[in-house]
Amino acid sequence: MSGTDRPTVLITGAARRLGAEMARSFAANGWHVIIHYRSSADEAETLASGLESAETVRFDLADRGAMERVVRDLASRLADWRALVNCASLFELDSTETLDHAVFTRALQANAEGPSTLAQVYLAQARGAAGRRVINVLDQKLANMNPDFFSYTMSKAALASATEMLAMSCRGTRDRIYGLCPGAMLPSFDQEKTEHEASGRMNLLRRLTDPAELADAALFLASGAAANGQVLYVDSGQHLMQQDRDVLFLARGES
Repeated sequence: MSGTDRPTVLITGAARRLGAEMARSFAANGWHVIIHYRSSADEAETLASGLESAETVRFDLADRGAMERVVRDLASRLADWRALVNCASLFELDSTETLDHAVFTRALQANAEGPSTLAQVYLAQARGAAGRRVINVLDQKLANMNPDFFSYTMSKAALASATEMLAMSCRGTRDRIYGLCPGAMLPSFDQEKTEHEASGRMNLLRRLTDPAELADAALFLASGAAANGQVLYVDSGQHLMQQDRDVLFLARGES
């Protein structure tokens, strides 16, 4: 099959980390994958070259005009653009004591306004043979709150609310809006790999959650089998705990 004959998914932030894992999984299951990046051009192109059917697109999630141009181009040539996975995010440190306005503004643009706008533009223009699916990657900490990464957490909470409202607006249609909440899967912020070995096991199952599990969940949601508005947690039970700080600090013994 050519790329345009396959069901298509656009994954934001797909050049690296969890986005790249999802890109590989969708491609292996017969999808045409559009790999979005902002600055990781070399990594995006290398990833695309190794997949059976893939292409890359570049835009900044803070640039509505760029998003609209890319979506318009894709929608004009893709007969079955079935899914959008909003995976890209910005994870910068601030706290409840020291809200940083610049960090807050960047977080809202990258983690809430940008993906919500992209979802709206996608739903307005894309064609999907069996309905469209928007999968917003959230965070388990929305159910297991702590005060670290204050702006990041607020922006993900805003995206969770947007997910619920977008789902409400799609009632009675074949479209589906979902949330997907990962736990601590990869080293984050300034962690060394060895530190993640400890923090990544701070969940009810005391195991490292494999990023492939998140990719499997995204594939399941992209099938449209789950009810509109569903939110899935892929975190080995981390969201069912009460952790007073982010696990990267807990692993260092900081309180």
